[in-house]
Amino acid sequence: MKKLTADVFGIVQGVGFRYFVNQQADFLGVDACAENMPDGTVHVVAYGDEGQLRQLVAALRRGSRFALVKRVNYGIEDAPQ
Repeated sequence: MKKLTADVFGIVQGVGFRYFVNQQADFLGVDACAENMPDGTVHVVAYGDEGQLRQLVAALRRGSRFALVKRVNYGIEDAPQ
């Protein structure tokens, strides 16, 4: 199992982005949590296999209908046991 940590920049708060992340995670079968940060970004932590997590990153880059994603910084590493 792998762990994804991502920070999403742009217009991603107040536009249903966290709900979008949860929907995408459910669809892909990964466990994810999205949190609004004070600097206007959304911080995402997700667990799954690497292929699923890369698909989630692609979804984060696309964003939700009303979001405007400018950048996604992310890392994928082995999940702690």
